[in-house]
Amino acid sequence: MGSFVKQRHEVTGSHYEAEAAGLRWLAVPGGARVARVISLGPRRLEIEHVEPVRPTGDAAYDFGRALARTHAAGAVEFGAPPEGWDGPLYIGEREMPSVAASTWGEFYASGRVMPFVGPALQAGHLNEDEAAVVAEACEAIASGTLDDDAPPARIHGDLWAGNVLFGREGVVLIDPAAHGGHAETDLAMLALFGAPHLADILEGYQAVAPLREGWRSRIPAHQLHPLAVHAVGHGRSYGVALVEAARRTLALVA
Repeated sequence: MGSFVKQRHEVTGSHYEAEAAGLRWLAVPGGARVARVISLGPRRLEIEHVEPVRPTGDAAYDFGRALARTHAAGAVEFGAPPEGWDGPLYIGEREMPSVAASTWGEFYASGRVMPFVGPALQAGHLNEDEAAVVAEACEAIASGTLDDDAPPARIHGDLWAGNVLFGREGVVLIDPAAHGGHAETDLAMLALFGAPHLADILEGYQAVAPLREGWRSRIPAHQLHPLAVHAVGHGRSYGVALVEAARRTLALVA
């Protein structure tokens, strides 16, 4: 089995350490496969190489079932970092606040969406009125309107299609922003960036863990985090998409 080395001098030492901790934490028995950590050093991470194959519906279905079991492994609280890791958290190359709370809404609004609104505004990808709409949506989320009684899930946290690799032995996950969150957040990110055979993934997921009624209507709320992150550094179009998701969230809770 080959390996893949990630090495960048401008990346802080804690960046790859956090990634490795996330990969190990997500590797639960019966759960989704994650790339195995081979070695870790200063500004260097070596993981197993995944030989890509054509995505299939069967592999997607199996991944959905396995992802449900990963989520079910849980976390001690919303926002909890991978077990044994107390350093910074990252999504891509951006640091995420280490914020924890007893309710999902409070954690998600204050720790995953609002921290990126100011930088997106400063970058010119949001205007003041649009930022106010996002803040209003976050206030509604923080109030507990969308909370349920589900315990914190063990989520990948950056589950876009590029981090879902179809290999010879099935789907393998890479590049996590792992933390305790809501299972619907991972699924919403799969939908946002067009994961292959998404319908099969969702069917497999629900065969193990049926989703709460109305989950499709809540997708915009769970997409606020990745859209806010992208609105910081990936252009005005993501700012527009972020505001639209915020408006749809407000319509949901009205």
